[in-house]
Amino acid sequence: MMHKRIRPFNTKETYPEQKLDNDLSQGVVARGTMVFLRGQVAQDLDTRESLHTGDAAKQTAKTMENIQMLLEEAGTTMEAVCRIVVYLTDIRYREAVYQEMGKWLKGVHPCSTGLVVPALARPEWVVEIEVTAVIPD
Repeated sequence: MMHKRIRPFNTKETYPEQKLDNDLSQGVVARGTMVFLRGQVAQDLDTRESLHTGDAAKQTAKTMENIQMLLEEAGTTMEAVCRIVVYLTDIRYREAVYQEMGKWLKGVHPCSTGLVVPALARPEWVVEIEVTAVIPD
């Protein structure tokens, strides 16, 4: 394992009514070079075009694709992710967002915080995900 994960768990046990499958942990101990990604959304990083208006799951898939691409450009992989912060504009998107996000973070066990906010920077965005990763020494 890349980092020490403290009390790893799966959301299947924590939120059985929500049909989630996210590998998370209560804490992460990491040493190395930190990578901070700004909040990512369903936007083409080259053209800045917003994608998948109104579809939380597809917005999350594009957001996670952007995160993976930026981590690779930084010289690492999703395994280096230590912390994520998820911003939703509506609690009803939670299940779709976390189901999709869980596919990308299977086996990683980052710390995760989820927030419901009144709005994001553009009205068509319904999910934004911020990531902190650490490339081991």
